[in-house]
Amino acid sequence: MNTKTRIIISGTVDLPPDKLDAALEAARPLIEGALTEAGCLDYDWCPEPLHPGRIRVFERWTSEEALAAHFKSEWYLNMRETIGSFGVLAADHSKYRVDLSEPVYDESFTARADFFTAED
Repeated sequence: MNTKTRIIISGTVDLPPDKLDAALEAARPLIEGALTEAGCLDYDWCPEPLHPGRIRVFERWTSEEALAAHFKSEWYLNMRETIGSFGVLAADHSKYRVDLSEPVYDESFTARADFFTAED
């Protein structure tokens, strides 16, 4: 089990398609800043190739405390303001608590949907 990851945030932010590149460029220093925060394992904001104007958000945090500190940080507060300035059309984010993580592939390199390392 990966004992570091405790919280995953997954979401989307929809912007006018013609503003996507500029928004991601403006967000870059804020993404880089968030990645320096204690407890931040991933902080990815990427364009969704099948939906023009959509940003796909993926974050991993070690704890609720780390995420709570992030929500008070300059990186988070400035990100909300920066992305908002490009005209957010829609946004949807969810957080997930993780109690188990394991590889997708087993020792024979077979992709498995079941949690094969978990004890019953």
